[in-house]
Amino acid sequence: MLTKKKITHSEIPTELTWDLTKIYLSDDEWKKDFDSVKDKLTLLLPFKGNLRTSASTLAEFLKADDEFSRLLEKLYTYSHLKSDEDTTNSHYQGILDQITGLIHTCRAELAWVVPEIIDIDDEIMNTFMKDPVLSGYTFYLEQLLRKKPHTLSPDEEKIMAMEGEIAEIPYKVFTMLNNADIRFPEVPDGHGEMIEMSHALYSKLLENSDREVRKKAFDAMYDTFGGFKNALSVTIDGAVKAEVINSRIRHYPSALGKSLFSDNIEKSVYENLISVINDHLPVFHRYVRLRKKVLNLDDLDMYDLYVPLVQEFDSKIPLEQAREWVIAATKPLGEEYSSIVQQAFSERWIDFLECRGKRSGAYSGGCYDTLPYILLNYNETLDSVFTLAHELGHSVHSYLSHKNQEFCYSDYSIFVAEVASTTNELLLTDYLLETTTDERFKVYLLNHLCDGFKGTVYRQTQFAEFEKIIYEKTEARIPLTVDELNRTYYDINKKYYGPAISHPDKKIEHEWARIPHFYYNFYVYKYATGFSAAVTLKENIMSREQEKISAYLGFLKAGSSRYPLDILKSAGVDLTTSAPIETGLKKFEEVLDKLEQLL
Repeated sequence: MLTKKKITHSEIPTELTWDLTKIYLSDDEWKKDFDSVKDKLTLLLPFKGNLRTSASTLAEFLKADDEFSRLLEKLYTYSHLKSDEDTTNSHYQGILDQITGLIHTCRAELAWVVPEIIDIDDEIMNTFMKDPVLSGYTFYLEQLLRKKPHTLSPDEEKIMAMEGEIAEIPYKVFTMLNNADIRFPEVPDGHGEMIEMSHALYSKLLENSDREVRKKAFDAMYDTFGGFKNALSVTIDGAVKAEVINSRIRHYPSALGKSLFSDNIEKSVYENLISVINDHLPVFHRYVRLRKKVLNLDDLDMYDLYVPLVQEFDSKIPLEQAREWVIAATKPLGEEYSSIVQQAFSERWIDFLECRGKRSGAYSGGCYDTLPYILLNYNETLDSVFTLAHELGHSVHSYLSHKNQEFCYSDYSIFVAEVASTTNELLLTDYLLETTTDERFKVYLLNHLCDGFKGTVYRQTQFAEFEKIIYEKTEARIPLTVDELNRTYYDINKKYYGPAISHPDKKIEHEWARIPHFYYNFYVYKYATGFSAAVTLKENIMSREQEKISAYLGFLKAGSSRYPLDILKSAGVDLTTSAPIETGLKKFEEVLDKLEQLL
Protein backbone atom coordinates (compact mmCIF):
# COMPACT_ATOMS: atom_id res chain seq x y z
CA MET A 1 0.00 0.00 0.00
CA LEU A 2 2.92 2.36 0.70
CA THR A 3 4.57 3.79 -2.40
CA LYS A 4 7.91 5.48 -2.95
CA LYS A 5 6.17 8.21 -4.94
CA LYS A 6 2.89 9.60 -3.67
CA ILE A 7 -0.16 9.13 -5.87
CA THR A 8 -2.85 11.73 -6.53
CA HIS A 9 -6.33 11.52 -5.03
CA SER A 10 -7.88 10.61 -8.40
CA GLU A 11 -5.66 7.51 -8.52
CA ILE A 12 -7.03 6.07 -5.26
CA PRO A 13 -9.61 3.25 -5.75
CA THR A 14 -13.12 4.69 -5.39
CA GLU A 15 -14.10 2.33 -2.56
CA LEU A 16 -11.24 3.74 -0.46
CA THR A 17 -12.44 7.33 -0.81
CA TRP A 18 -15.29 9.16 0.87
CA ASP A 19 -18.49 9.78 -1.08
CA LEU A 20 -19.05 13.53 -1.02
CA THR A 21 -21.77 13.31 -3.68
CA LYS A 22 -24.11 12.65 -0.75
CA ILE A 23 -23.59 16.30 0.17
CA TYR A 24 -23.65 17.78 -3.32
CA LEU A 25 -23.74 15.86 -6.59
CA SER A 26 -21.64 18.52 -8.26
CA ASP A 27 -19.94 21.85 -7.70
CA ASP A 28 -22.83 23.42 -9.61
CA GLU A 29 -25.26 22.25 -6.92
CA TRP A 30 -22.96 23.73 -4.29
CA LYS A 31 -22.88 27.01 -6.23
CA LYS A 32 -26.67 27.10 -6.40
CA ASP A 33 -26.94 26.86 -2.62
CA PHE A 34 -24.09 29.32 -2.20
CA ASP A 35 -25.90 31.88 -4.37
CA SER A 36 -29.06 31.50 -2.27
CA VAL A 37 -27.37 32.50 0.99
CA LYS A 38 -27.74 36.25 0.65
CA ASP A 39 -31.45 35.96 -0.15
CA LYS A 40 -32.00 33.73 2.88
CA LEU A 41 -30.04 36.16 5.02
CA THR A 42 -32.44 38.98 4.09
CA LEU A 43 -35.31 36.94 5.56
CA LEU A 44 -33.68 37.17 8.99
CA LEU A 45 -32.91 40.88 9.00
CA PRO A 46 -36.52 42.13 9.55
CA PHE A 47 -36.45 40.46 12.98
CA LYS A 48 -33.91 43.05 14.13
CA GLY A 49 -35.39 45.13 16.95
CA ASN A 50 -38.40 42.82 17.28
CA LEU A 51 -37.09 39.80 19.22
CA ARG A 52 -38.47 41.15 22.50
CA THR A 53 -41.97 41.46 20.99
CA SER A 54 -43.16 38.01 22.04
CA ALA A 55 -42.02 34.47 22.80
CA SER A 56 -43.46 33.29 19.48
CA THR A 57 -41.50 35.93 17.54
CA LEU A 58 -38.29 34.90 19.28
CA ALA A 59 -39.03 31.22 18.60
CA GLU A 60 -39.79 31.94 14.94
CA PHE A 61 -36.46 33.72 14.56
CA LEU A 62 -34.45 31.00 16.32
CA LYS A 63 -35.93 28.32 14.07
CA ALA A 64 -35.24 30.37 10.94
CA ASP A 65 -31.72 31.09 12.14
CA ASP A 66 -31.15 27.37 12.69
CA GLU A 67 -32.18 26.61 9.11
CA PHE A 68 -29.87 29.32 7.85
CA SER A 69 -26.96 28.01 9.94
CA ARG A 70 -27.55 24.50 8.65
CA LEU A 71 -27.20 25.74 5.08
CA LEU A 72 -23.92 27.52 5.86
CA GLU A 73 -22.55 24.44 7.63
CA LYS A 74 -23.40 22.20 4.70
CA LEU A 75 -21.72 24.56 2.22
CA TYR A 76 -18.64 24.81 4.41
CA THR A 77 -18.40 21.06 5.04
CA TYR A 78 -18.37 20.20 1.34
CA SER A 79 -15.79 22.84 0.46
CA HIS A 80 -13.40 22.04 3.28
CA LEU A 81 -13.55 18.28 2.69
CA LYS A 82 -12.90 18.76 -1.03
CA SER A 83 -10.10 21.18 -0.21
CA ASP A 84 -8.48 18.69 2.18
CA GLU A 85 -8.42 15.99 -0.51
CA ASP A 86 -5.80 18.09 -2.26
CA THR A 87 -4.62 21.28 -0.59
CA THR A 88 -2.84 22.27 -3.81
CA ASN A 89 -6.12 22.37 -5.77
CA SER A 90 -6.71 26.10 -6.20
CA HIS A 91 -10.35 25.63 -7.26
CA TYR A 92 -11.40 24.06 -3.96
CA GLN A 93 -9.16 26.38 -1.98
CA GLY A 94 -11.04 29.14 -3.75
CA ILE A 95 -14.55 27.95 -2.91
CA LEU A 96 -13.43 27.29 0.68
CA ASP A 97 -12.25 30.89 0.88
CA GLN A 98 -15.55 32.00 -0.66
CA ILE A 99 -17.74 30.26 1.90
CA THR A 100 -15.45 31.19 4.77
CA GLY A 101 -15.64 34.83 3.74
CA LEU A 102 -19.42 34.64 3.32
CA ILE A 103 -19.82 33.08 6.77
CA HIS A 104 -17.91 35.97 8.30
CA THR A 105 -20.08 38.42 6.34
CA CYS A 106 -23.22 36.73 7.64
CA ARG A 107 -21.91 36.75 11.19
CA ALA A 108 -21.27 40.46 10.87
CA GLU A 109 -24.79 41.07 9.50
CA LEU A 110 -26.29 39.06 12.37
CA ALA A 111 -24.00 40.39 15.07
CA TRP A 112 -26.99 42.18 16.61
CA VAL A 113 -28.75 38.92 17.52
CA VAL A 114 -26.98 37.93 20.75
CA PRO A 115 -26.84 41.48 22.17
CA GLU A 116 -30.54 41.95 21.43
CA ILE A 117 -31.55 38.68 23.09
CA ILE A 118 -29.33 39.36 26.09
CA ASP A 119 -30.75 42.87 26.39
CA ILE A 120 -34.30 41.60 26.83
CA ASP A 121 -35.52 42.55 30.30
CA ASP A 122 -34.99 39.71 32.80
CA GLU A 123 -38.64 39.60 33.83
CA ILE A 124 -39.78 39.44 30.20
CA MET A 125 -37.21 36.76 29.37
CA ASN A 126 -38.29 34.66 32.35
CA THR A 127 -41.85 34.83 31.06
CA PHE A 128 -40.72 33.92 27.53
CA MET A 129 -38.80 30.88 28.74
CA LYS A 130 -41.90 29.49 30.44
CA ASP A 131 -43.80 29.60 27.14
CA PRO A 132 -44.03 26.14 25.50
CA VAL A 133 -43.17 27.67 22.12
CA LEU A 134 -39.59 28.13 23.36
CA SER A 135 -39.32 24.82 25.22
CA GLY A 136 -36.75 23.51 22.75
CA TYR A 137 -34.49 26.51 23.35
CA THR A 138 -34.54 26.85 27.15
CA PHE A 139 -30.98 25.63 27.80
CA TYR A 140 -29.73 27.44 24.70
CA LEU A 141 -31.12 30.72 26.04
CA GLU A 142 -29.68 30.06 29.51
CA GLN A 143 -26.25 29.68 27.91
CA LEU A 144 -26.70 32.94 25.98
CA LEU A 145 -27.67 34.84 29.12
CA ARG A 146 -24.46 33.71 30.84
CA LYS A 147 -22.57 35.67 28.17
CA LYS A 148 -24.15 38.97 29.19
CA PRO A 149 -21.05 40.36 30.99
CA HIS A 150 -18.92 39.48 27.94
CA THR A 151 -21.22 40.73 25.18
CA LEU A 152 -20.60 44.06 23.49
CA SER A 153 -22.95 46.51 21.81
CA PRO A 154 -24.43 45.48 18.44
CA ASP A 155 -22.03 47.77 16.54
CA GLU A 156 -19.05 46.47 18.49
CA GLU A 157 -20.14 42.87 17.93
CA LYS A 158 -20.35 43.57 14.20
CA ILE A 159 -16.78 44.85 14.22
CA MET A 160 -15.63 41.77 16.15
CA ALA A 161 -17.35 39.49 13.65
CA MET A 162 -15.70 41.27 10.74
CA GLU A 163 -12.32 41.03 12.47
CA GLY A 164 -12.75 37.29 12.93
CA GLU A 165 -11.60 36.52 9.41
CA ILE A 166 -8.35 38.39 10.00
CA ALA A 167 -7.75 36.53 13.26
CA GLU A 168 -7.79 33.25 11.32
CA ILE A 169 -4.90 34.26 9.04
CA PRO A 170 -2.08 32.90 11.28
CA TYR A 171 -3.63 29.43 11.27
CA LYS A 172 -4.29 29.61 7.52
CA VAL A 173 -0.65 30.47 6.89
CA PHE A 174 0.49 27.58 9.10
CA THR A 175 -1.91 25.19 7.34
CA MET A 176 -0.69 26.10 3.87
CA LEU A 177 2.95 25.82 4.91
CA ASN A 178 2.34 22.53 6.73
CA ASN A 179 0.22 20.79 4.11
CA ALA A 180 1.02 22.37 0.75
CA ASP A 181 4.33 24.24 0.68
CA ILE A 182 6.68 22.35 2.98
CA ARG A 183 8.59 19.60 1.21
CA PHE A 184 10.61 17.06 3.15
CA PRO A 185 13.82 15.50 1.79
CA GLU A 186 14.22 11.86 0.91
CA VAL A 187 15.26 9.59 3.77
CA PRO A 188 16.24 5.91 4.10
CA ASP A 189 13.21 3.61 4.24
CA GLY A 190 15.01 0.91 6.22
CA HIS A 191 15.07 -1.44 3.24
CA GLY A 192 18.05 -0.01 1.38
CA GLU A 193 16.15 2.59 -0.64
CA MET A 194 15.33 6.27 -0.32
CA ILE A 195 11.78 7.52 0.13
CA GLU A 196 10.21 10.99 0.19
CA MET A 197 9.26 11.69 3.78
CA SER A 198 5.83 13.03 4.70
CA HIS A 199 3.89 13.72 7.87
CA ALA A 200 2.20 10.33 7.70
CA LEU A 201 5.42 8.45 6.97
CA TYR A 202 7.26 10.17 9.81
CA SER A 203 5.45 8.16 12.48
CA LYS A 204 6.12 4.92 10.62
CA LEU A 205 9.81 5.72 10.20
CA LEU A 206 10.14 6.46 13.92
CA GLU A 207 8.96 2.89 14.55
CA ASN A 208 11.78 1.47 12.44
CA SER A 209 14.19 -0.84 14.26
CA ASP A 210 17.17 0.81 12.55
CA ARG A 211 18.18 3.73 14.73
CA GLU A 212 19.85 5.49 11.81
CA VAL A 213 16.53 5.45 9.92
CA ARG A 214 14.82 7.02 12.93
CA LYS A 215 17.53 9.64 13.32
CA LYS A 216 17.41 10.59 9.63
CA ALA A 217 13.62 10.97 9.78
CA PHE A 218 13.90 13.08 12.96
CA ASP A 219 16.56 15.28 11.34
CA ALA A 220 14.48 15.66 8.17
CA MET A 221 11.43 16.73 10.20
CA TYR A 222 13.13 19.28 12.45
CA ASP A 223 15.70 20.57 9.97
CA THR A 224 12.75 21.32 7.68
CA PHE A 225 10.64 23.02 10.33
CA GLY A 226 13.73 24.72 11.74
CA GLY A 227 14.12 26.34 8.34
CA PHE A 228 10.69 27.97 8.80
CA LYS A 229 11.06 28.77 12.51
CA ASN A 230 11.08 32.55 12.10
CA ALA A 231 7.93 32.62 9.97
CA LEU A 232 6.17 30.13 12.23
CA SER A 233 7.09 32.06 15.37
CA VAL A 234 5.24 35.00 13.83
CA THR A 235 2.15 32.91 13.03
CA ILE A 236 1.90 31.44 16.52
CA ASP A 237 2.58 34.85 18.09
CA GLY A 238 -0.19 36.31 15.94
CA ALA A 239 -2.66 33.58 16.88
CA VAL A 240 -1.95 33.97 20.61
CA LYS A 241 -2.08 37.77 20.50
CA ALA A 242 -5.43 37.69 18.66
CA GLU A 243 -6.95 35.50 21.34
CA VAL A 244 -5.48 37.54 24.20
CA ILE A 245 -6.81 40.78 22.70
CA ASN A 246 -10.22 39.19 22.11
CA SER A 247 -10.42 38.04 25.74
CA ARG A 248 -9.55 41.52 27.00
CA ILE A 249 -12.11 43.21 24.78
CA ARG A 250 -14.78 40.85 26.11
CA HIS A 251 -13.75 41.37 29.75
CA TYR A 252 -12.57 37.85 30.52
CA PRO A 253 -9.90 37.44 33.21
CA SER A 254 -7.57 35.75 30.71
CA ALA A 255 -7.51 33.92 27.38
CA LEU A 256 -7.71 30.65 29.30
CA GLY A 257 -10.73 31.92 31.23
CA LYS A 258 -12.43 32.83 27.96
CA SER A 259 -11.73 29.40 26.51
CA LEU A 260 -13.20 27.59 29.53
CA PHE A 261 -16.24 29.85 29.91
CA SER A 262 -18.49 28.43 27.20
CA ASP A 263 -18.29 24.93 28.68
CA ASN A 264 -18.82 26.29 32.20
CA ILE A 265 -15.52 24.78 33.35
CA GLU A 266 -13.49 26.17 36.22
CA LYS A 267 -9.85 27.11 35.69
CA SER A 268 -9.01 24.62 38.44
CA VAL A 269 -9.87 21.71 36.07
CA TYR A 270 -7.08 22.81 33.69
CA GLU A 271 -4.59 23.59 36.42
CA ASN A 272 -5.41 20.45 38.39
CA LEU A 273 -4.62 18.29 35.35
CA ILE A 274 -1.14 19.85 35.00
CA SER A 275 -0.52 19.57 38.74
CA VAL A 276 -1.56 15.89 39.01
CA ILE A 277 0.43 14.90 35.92
CA ASN A 278 3.52 16.67 37.26
CA ASP A 279 3.12 14.77 40.53
CA HIS A 280 3.09 11.51 38.54
CA LEU A 281 6.04 12.26 36.27
CA PRO A 282 8.23 9.74 38.19
CA VAL A 283 6.01 6.90 36.90
CA PHE A 284 6.43 8.18 33.35
CA HIS A 285 10.19 8.50 33.87
CA ARG A 286 10.15 4.85 34.91
CA TYR A 287 8.62 3.95 31.53
CA VAL A 288 11.25 5.99 29.71
CA ARG A 289 13.98 4.18 31.68
CA LEU A 290 12.45 0.82 30.75
CA ARG A 291 12.54 1.80 27.09
CA LYS A 292 16.21 2.78 27.40
CA LYS A 293 17.02 -0.55 29.05
CA VAL A 294 15.13 -2.74 26.57
CA LEU A 295 16.56 -0.92 23.54
CA ASN A 296 20.01 -1.27 25.12
CA LEU A 297 20.96 2.34 24.44
CA ASP A 298 23.55 4.33 26.35
CA ASP A 299 21.82 7.56 25.43
CA LEU A 300 18.08 7.43 24.71
CA ASP A 301 16.82 10.27 22.52
CA MET A 302 13.51 11.68 21.35
CA TYR A 303 13.52 9.61 18.16
CA ASP A 304 13.75 6.40 20.23
CA LEU A 305 10.35 6.85 21.90
CA TYR A 306 8.16 5.24 19.25
CA VAL A 307 10.03 2.15 18.10
CA PRO A 308 8.24 -1.04 19.32
CA LEU A 309 10.00 -2.83 22.15
CA VAL A 310 9.38 -6.18 20.41
CA GLN A 311 11.26 -5.97 17.15
CA GLU A 312 10.25 -9.42 15.90
CA PHE A 313 6.58 -8.49 15.57
CA ASP A 314 5.51 -7.71 12.01
CA SER A 315 3.34 -4.63 12.43
CA LYS A 316 2.20 -4.35 8.79
CA ILE A 317 -1.61 -4.49 9.03
CA PRO A 318 -3.73 -4.57 5.85
CA LEU A 319 -6.75 -2.30 5.79
CA GLU A 320 -9.22 -5.21 5.73
CA GLN A 321 -7.68 -6.61 8.91
CA ALA A 322 -7.96 -3.22 10.57
CA ARG A 323 -11.63 -3.06 9.62
CA GLU A 324 -12.36 -6.50 11.11
CA TRP A 325 -10.58 -5.67 14.35
CA VAL A 326 -12.43 -2.39 14.86
CA ILE A 327 -15.82 -3.95 14.18
CA ALA A 328 -15.15 -6.78 16.63
CA ALA A 329 -13.71 -4.50 19.32
CA THR A 330 -16.78 -2.25 19.44
CA LYS A 331 -19.32 -5.10 19.67
CA PRO A 332 -19.64 -4.80 23.49
CA LEU A 333 -21.40 -1.48 22.86
CA GLY A 334 -24.37 -3.31 21.38
CA GLU A 335 -26.19 -3.74 18.10
CA GLU A 336 -27.10 -0.08 17.60
CA TYR A 337 -23.47 1.01 17.80
CA SER A 338 -22.21 -1.89 15.68
CA SER A 339 -24.65 -1.17 12.88
CA ILE A 340 -23.44 2.44 12.65
CA VAL A 341 -19.80 1.28 12.43
CA GLN A 342 -20.81 -1.05 9.58
CA GLN A 343 -22.50 1.88 7.82
CA ALA A 344 -19.29 3.91 8.00
CA PHE A 345 -17.54 1.29 5.86
CA SER A 346 -20.38 0.37 3.52
CA GLU A 347 -21.55 3.94 2.85
CA ARG A 348 -18.05 5.35 2.21
CA TRP A 349 -17.73 7.74 5.11
CA ILE A 350 -13.95 7.32 5.04
CA ASP A 351 -11.14 8.66 2.83
CA PHE A 352 -8.43 6.14 3.69
CA LEU A 353 -5.13 6.70 1.89
CA GLU A 354 -2.38 9.29 1.88
CA CYS A 355 -1.79 11.05 -1.44
CA ARG A 356 0.01 14.09 -2.74
CA GLY A 357 -1.40 17.34 -1.39
CA LYS A 358 -3.85 15.65 0.97
CA ARG A 359 -4.19 17.19 4.41
CA SER A 360 -1.95 15.43 6.91
CA GLY A 361 -3.19 13.59 9.99
CA ALA A 362 -6.74 12.42 10.54
CA TYR A 363 -10.09 13.84 11.63
CA SER A 364 -13.81 13.25 11.75
CA GLY A 365 -15.73 16.05 10.05
CA GLY A 366 -19.27 16.74 8.95
CA CYS A 367 -22.37 18.62 10.01
CA TYR A 368 -26.02 18.11 10.92
CA ASP A 369 -27.11 17.50 7.32
CA THR A 370 -24.15 15.38 6.16
CA LEU A 371 -22.55 12.11 7.12
CA PRO A 372 -19.80 12.34 9.76
CA TYR A 373 -16.95 11.85 7.29
CA ILE A 374 -13.45 10.65 8.24
CA LEU A 375 -10.13 11.70 6.72
CA LEU A 376 -7.28 9.21 7.24
CA ASN A 377 -3.76 8.71 5.97
CA TYR A 378 -3.69 4.96 6.62
CA ASN A 379 -0.17 3.50 6.49
CA GLU A 380 -0.61 -0.11 7.68
CA THR A 381 0.86 0.44 11.15
CA LEU A 382 -0.90 -0.56 14.36
CA ASP A 383 -0.96 3.13 15.16
CA SER A 384 -3.06 3.80 12.06
CA VAL A 385 -5.48 1.01 13.09
CA PHE A 386 -5.97 2.81 16.37
CA THR A 387 -6.45 6.07 14.48
CA LEU A 388 -9.26 4.40 12.52
CA ALA A 389 -10.93 3.29 15.76
CA HIS A 390 -10.38 6.76 17.23
CA GLU A 391 -11.99 8.66 14.36
CA LEU A 392 -14.90 6.20 14.19
CA GLY A 393 -15.50 7.02 17.85
CA HIS A 394 -15.88 10.68 16.90
CA SER A 395 -18.09 9.90 13.92
CA VAL A 396 -20.48 7.58 15.77
CA HIS A 397 -20.68 10.19 18.54
CA SER A 398 -21.62 12.82 15.95
CA TYR A 399 -24.08 10.47 14.23
CA LEU A 400 -25.93 9.68 17.47
CA SER A 401 -25.91 13.31 18.64
CA HIS A 402 -27.35 14.48 15.32
CA LYS A 403 -30.00 11.76 15.30
CA ASN A 404 -31.15 12.39 18.87
CA GLN A 405 -30.90 16.17 19.28
CA GLU A 406 -32.38 19.19 17.59
CA PHE A 407 -29.90 21.27 15.61
CA CYS A 408 -29.15 23.77 18.39
CA TYR A 409 -27.95 20.93 20.69
CA SER A 410 -26.52 18.58 18.06
CA ASP A 411 -22.84 19.55 18.28
CA TYR A 412 -21.22 18.12 21.40
CA SER A 413 -18.67 20.23 23.21
CA ILE A 414 -15.01 19.96 22.25
CA PHE A 415 -14.37 19.22 25.93
CA VAL A 416 -16.02 15.79 25.62
CA ALA A 417 -15.01 15.19 21.99
CA GLU A 418 -12.00 13.01 22.80
CA VAL A 419 -13.86 10.76 25.25
CA ALA A 420 -15.72 8.61 22.72
CA SER A 421 -12.73 8.34 20.41
CA THR A 422 -10.35 7.26 23.17
CA THR A 423 -12.88 4.80 24.58
CA ASN A 424 -12.84 3.08 21.18
CA GLU A 425 -9.05 2.87 21.28
CA LEU A 426 -9.14 1.27 24.73
CA LEU A 427 -11.80 -1.22 23.60
CA LEU A 428 -9.60 -2.16 20.66
CA THR A 429 -6.64 -2.73 22.99
CA ASP A 430 -8.72 -4.99 25.24
CA TYR A 431 -10.01 -6.97 22.27
CA LEU A 432 -6.54 -7.55 20.82
CA LEU A 433 -5.06 -8.51 24.20
CA GLU A 434 -7.88 -11.00 24.80
CA THR A 435 -7.77 -12.64 21.36
CA THR A 436 -4.05 -12.94 20.64
CA THR A 437 -1.97 -15.92 21.74
CA ASP A 438 1.26 -14.32 20.55
CA GLU A 439 3.22 -13.18 23.61
CA ARG A 440 5.24 -10.80 21.47
CA PHE A 441 2.05 -9.16 20.24
CA LYS A 442 0.84 -8.82 23.85
CA VAL A 443 4.05 -7.02 24.72
CA TYR A 444 3.59 -4.88 21.62
CA LEU A 445 0.02 -4.01 22.67
CA LEU A 446 0.99 -3.22 26.26
CA ASN A 447 3.79 -1.08 24.88
CA HIS A 448 1.25 0.62 22.57
CA LEU A 449 -1.09 1.25 25.51
CA CYS A 450 1.78 2.76 27.49
CA ASP A 451 2.50 4.90 24.45
CA GLY A 452 -1.18 5.89 24.47
CA PHE A 453 -0.78 7.23 27.99
CA LYS A 454 2.50 8.81 26.93
CA GLY A 455 1.03 10.49 23.85
CA THR A 456 -2.43 11.40 25.08
CA VAL A 457 -2.07 12.03 28.81
CA TYR A 458 1.54 13.04 29.41
CA ARG A 459 2.41 14.56 26.03
CA GLN A 460 -0.85 16.50 25.65
CA THR A 461 -0.50 17.81 29.20
CA GLN A 462 3.05 18.83 28.28
CA PHE A 463 1.52 20.73 25.35
CA ALA A 464 -1.13 22.22 27.64
CA GLU A 465 1.53 23.45 30.06
CA PHE A 466 3.52 24.98 27.18
CA GLU A 467 0.37 26.64 25.84
CA LYS A 468 -0.53 28.04 29.25
CA ILE A 469 2.96 29.52 29.61
CA ILE A 470 3.09 31.17 26.17
CA TYR A 471 -0.32 32.76 26.75
CA GLU A 472 0.79 34.03 30.15
CA LYS A 473 3.96 35.44 28.57
CA THR A 474 1.89 37.24 25.94
CA GLU A 475 -0.50 38.57 28.60
CA ALA A 476 2.60 39.84 30.45
CA ARG A 477 3.74 41.45 27.18
CA ILE A 478 6.78 39.17 26.79
CA PRO A 479 7.39 38.73 23.03
CA LEU A 480 7.14 35.18 21.66
CA THR A 481 10.42 35.26 19.77
CA VAL A 482 11.96 32.13 18.28
CA ASP A 483 14.45 31.98 21.17
CA GLU A 484 11.69 32.37 23.75
CA LEU A 485 9.57 29.63 22.18
CA ASN A 486 12.54 27.30 21.74
CA ARG A 487 13.80 27.77 25.30
CA THR A 488 10.35 27.35 26.86
CA TYR A 489 9.55 24.24 24.86
CA TYR A 490 12.95 22.60 25.40
CA ASP A 491 12.80 23.08 29.18
CA ILE A 492 9.30 21.62 29.48
CA ASN A 493 10.19 18.72 27.19
CA LYS A 494 13.25 17.90 29.31
CA LYS A 495 11.20 17.96 32.51
CA TYR A 496 8.55 15.60 31.15
CA TYR A 497 10.92 12.96 29.77
CA GLY A 498 13.27 13.03 32.73
CA PRO A 499 16.82 11.84 33.38
CA ALA A 500 16.66 8.83 31.01
CA ILE A 501 16.96 11.38 28.18
CA SER A 502 19.63 13.46 29.82
CA HIS A 503 20.75 15.30 26.67
CA PRO A 504 17.87 15.33 24.16
CA ASP A 505 18.72 16.34 20.61
CA LYS A 506 18.52 20.14 20.58
CA LYS A 507 16.38 20.04 17.43
CA ILE A 508 13.39 19.00 19.56
CA GLU A 509 13.17 22.64 20.64
CA HIS A 510 11.51 23.30 17.25
CA GLU A 511 8.65 20.86 17.86
CA TRP A 512 6.23 23.66 18.77
CA ALA A 513 6.53 24.84 15.16
CA ARG A 514 4.78 21.76 13.73
CA ILE A 515 1.90 21.31 16.22
CA PRO A 516 -1.37 22.58 14.67
CA HIS A 517 -3.24 22.34 17.97
CA PHE A 518 -1.42 25.38 19.33
CA TYR A 519 -3.65 27.40 16.99
CA TYR A 520 -6.82 25.86 18.48
CA ASN A 521 -6.94 27.94 21.68
CA PHE A 522 -6.48 25.62 24.69
CA TYR A 523 -7.63 22.45 22.97
CA VAL A 524 -4.90 19.96 23.86
CA TYR A 525 -5.70 19.52 27.56
CA LYS A 526 -9.02 17.98 26.50
CA TYR A 527 -7.15 15.00 25.06
CA ALA A 528 -5.71 14.26 28.50
CA THR A 529 -8.96 14.72 30.44
CA GLY A 530 -10.79 12.79 27.72
CA PHE A 531 -8.38 9.86 27.94
CA SER A 532 -8.70 9.81 31.72
CA ALA A 533 -12.50 9.75 31.48
CA ALA A 534 -12.33 7.02 28.81
CA VAL A 535 -10.37 4.70 31.11
CA THR A 536 -13.29 4.65 33.55
CA LEU A 537 -15.94 4.42 30.81
CA LYS A 538 -14.16 1.52 29.09
CA GLU A 539 -14.19 -0.43 32.36
CA ASN A 540 -17.91 0.30 32.68
CA ILE A 541 -18.57 -1.02 29.17
CA MET A 542 -16.47 -4.16 29.65
CA SER A 543 -18.42 -4.95 32.82
CA ARG A 544 -21.21 -5.88 30.36
CA GLU A 545 -23.72 -4.26 32.74
CA GLN A 546 -26.50 -2.96 30.52
CA GLU A 547 -27.19 0.02 32.77
CA LYS A 548 -23.61 1.26 32.39
CA ILE A 549 -23.60 0.66 28.63
CA SER A 550 -26.91 2.53 28.31
CA ALA A 551 -25.46 5.40 30.35
CA TYR A 552 -22.52 5.57 27.92
CA LEU A 553 -24.81 5.54 24.87
CA GLY A 554 -26.84 8.26 26.58
CA PHE A 555 -23.67 10.33 26.77
CA LEU A 556 -23.13 9.84 23.01
CA LYS A 557 -26.69 10.93 22.27
CA ALA A 558 -26.72 13.97 24.56
CA GLY A 559 -24.98 16.39 22.20
CA SER A 560 -24.74 19.73 23.98
CA SER A 561 -28.14 19.53 25.65
CA ARG A 562 -26.43 20.05 29.04
CA TYR A 563 -23.05 21.31 30.19
CA PRO A 564 -20.30 18.80 29.37
CA LEU A 565 -19.30 18.09 32.96
CA ASP A 566 -22.94 17.27 33.78
CA ILE A 567 -23.23 14.94 30.77
CA LEU A 568 -20.07 13.10 31.83
CA LYS A 569 -21.33 12.79 35.40
CA SER A 570 -24.45 11.06 34.06
CA ALA A 571 -22.17 8.62 32.22
CA GLY A 572 -20.21 7.90 35.42
CA VAL A 573 -17.23 10.29 35.39
CA ASP A 574 -16.74 13.38 37.57
CA LEU A 575 -13.95 15.56 36.15
CA THR A 576 -14.47 18.28 38.74
CA THR A 577 -12.31 16.05 40.95
CA SER A 578 -8.88 14.56 40.33
CA ALA A 579 -10.27 11.02 40.71
CA PRO A 580 -10.59 10.17 36.98
CA ILE A 581 -7.04 11.39 36.30
CA GLU A 582 -5.71 9.46 39.30
CA THR A 583 -7.60 6.37 38.11
CA GLY A 584 -6.13 6.70 34.63
CA LEU A 585 -2.59 7.06 35.98
CA LYS A 586 -3.10 4.04 38.26
CA LYS A 587 -4.09 2.06 35.16
CA PHE A 588 -0.92 3.28 33.44
CA GLU A 589 1.17 1.99 36.34
CA GLU A 590 -0.61 -1.39 36.21
CA VAL A 591 0.03 -1.70 32.47
CA LEU A 592 3.66 -0.72 33.02
CA ASP A 593 3.97 -3.47 35.67
CA LYS A 594 2.64 -6.06 33.20
CA LEU A 595 4.93 -4.83 30.47
CA GLU A 596 7.98 -5.09 32.71
CA GLN A 597 7.00 -8.63 33.75
CA LEU A 598 6.58 -9.85 30.18
CA LEU A 599 9.80 -8.21 29.04
